[in-house]
Amino acid sequence: MPLSDEFLNELRMKADIEATVSPYVTLKRKGRLLGGLCPFHNEKTPSFYVYPETQSYYCFGCGSGGDVITFIKNIENLDYMEAVKFLCDKNGIAMPEDNYDRGLMNIKRRIYEANREAARFYYKQLVSGQNAKGREYCSQRRLSPDTVKNFGLGYAPEGWDILKKHLNSLGFTDNELLQADLIKQTSKGNCIDSFRNRLVFPIIDLRGNVLGFSGRRINEEDNPKYVNTKDTAVYKKGREIFGLNLAKKGNTDRLILCEGNVDVVMLHQAGFTNAVACLGTALTQEQAQILSRYTGEILICYDNDEAGRKAVEKALNVFSQTSLHTKVITMSGGKDPDEIIRNHGVERFRALIEGASNDVEYKLNNELHKYDVLTNDGKVSYMKAASNVLASLNNAVEVDVYASKLSEELNISKQAILSEVQKAKRSYKRTEQRESFDKIKKSFDNPRDVRNRINPQRRDNLHAAKAEETLISILMNMPSVYNSIKEKISADDFVTEFNSRVFGVICQRINEDKPVDLTFLGSYFNDEEMGVIAGITANAQLIGNNINECEDCIRVIKNEKGKSNEKPSDMSEDDFLNIFRQKNKKENT
Repeated sequence: MPLSDEFLNELRMKADIEATVSPYVTLKRKGRLLGGLCPFHNEKTPSFYVYPETQSYYCFGCGSGGDVITFIKNIENLDYMEAVKFLCDKNGIAMPEDNYDRGLMNIKRRIYEANREAARFYYKQLVSGQNAKGREYCSQRRLSPDTVKNFGLGYAPEGWDILKKHLNSLGFTDNELLQADLIKQTSKGNCIDSFRNRLVFPIIDLRGNVLGFSGRRINEEDNPKYVNTKDTAVYKKGREIFGLNLAKKGNTDRLILCEGNVDVVMLHQAGFTNAVACLGTALTQEQAQILSRYTGEILICYDNDEAGRKAVEKALNVFSQTSLHTKVITMSGGKDPDEIIRNHGVERFRALIEGASNDVEYKLNNELHKYDVLTNDGKVSYMKAASNVLASLNNAVEVDVYASKLSEELNISKQAILSEVQKAKRSYKRTEQRESFDKIKKSFDNPRDVRNRINPQRRDNLHAAKAEETLISILMNMPSVYNSIKEKISADDFVTEFNSRVFGVICQRINEDKPVDLTFLGSYFNDEEMGVIAGITANAQLIGNNINECEDCIRVIKNEKGKSNEKPSDMSEDDFLNIFRQKNKKENT
């Protein structure tokens, strides 16, 4: 049963779009609009806009858009009803319980409950269980009781189904535990615990929900080193960030991005409470985007080995697509933060933080280690590599500063270095242009534009589609004009099927004297479709919003519909040839 229009109208009035978006996006007023960097894709130039008048948002970069419910769905990774409940709780609105779609909601609720009980079980096993292996491991790693409690660490005991039996006794079924990935099914059909004889790290989101677990081996001969919860209805590995629930409470002017959750725990214990980590995966664009909501600077702190250095390069590439300022902490005196702090103390690590190099310095230093610059060949090879690094910079002052520094270090004239940078920049730009052209061509042939993906007929019927979208926009902005045009056009007259469906829904709601704002269309369309409709409404300010504009659109739509019906399959070959000759004759005259 869908939510009532009365309830949705109350939600729309109380859950203001600007107030809802502001905690996630730094908005700046631009006339009647508010703009900022899109929270749904990486960008350096703002293309995300909030429209207070229509209580909607739209990103011209990635095509994400919709109402306040759609925004919370996407930003908090919730389903529709969870997003509604989130907004109700935040704005003091009574949730109409009878209208719940309890399918997926119940599954998620039971997973959250099972995870919470599992976390309690693991914690109790660690601090007071009969098996002391977990406590011994914590002692070896110098993990204090306060740290164990702060992170809710636990111990998964040896045995095949100890957790399973415990959770079964609390009323959780095997199917629910399988959905939570707390147990696994063997080839023989038996269910066993997913985590056994491991130190367990609960993965907790910003609302305090336990999403899943990461289990670190205690015996070094056990493999793999880590066992992580697989993707479930509540947990997506490429989205979550370990420790962010704690790090966001402290000084978030900068965040330290570690390679593993043990590093995060040890750094927090040492007083660096702004440490976080990705979970069993290379940094994703989504994780980078989430981090950019909570800080302006990232300090990458990966292990000092070959794998760690490669991971740094990949992370720098991901962060380069965001507005984040990025630095790299070079591990000196140990492989990882824990080893450095244990062997050299907290102040040594603090000094490494202060001496962190920015992304350019790190790349130049990384290239330097590949060549013997005491030889002429090595010096030439390094300069080519360094020139390529500097060629990617857009700031001329920045290029000049690094060219001066390289000139002094290598005893090469600054002019020669700048000349090489310019050559590399021209090559870089040619490559960039080719890639840009390839993207445009690929986008045309296999459209990445969400409008063309949702409405595949749009590209081949652009004239008609634009008229259809203008008409839809006018109706959503001024439903009163519907009475003047309802006898002149219907959804069947539309050329593109998606726009026809949108127009049909809008007309049906207007006929029933119901509102047609984006908030009221959420039950008819999915998120991507809502984004397209939000894009259509975002263009409303560019059109006249009057009956004459409607008449023009109707004329174009009907003319284009007539053209689309002139297909060889609908007529004889002679008829088609006659039409073709007539068109040719008109064009030639």
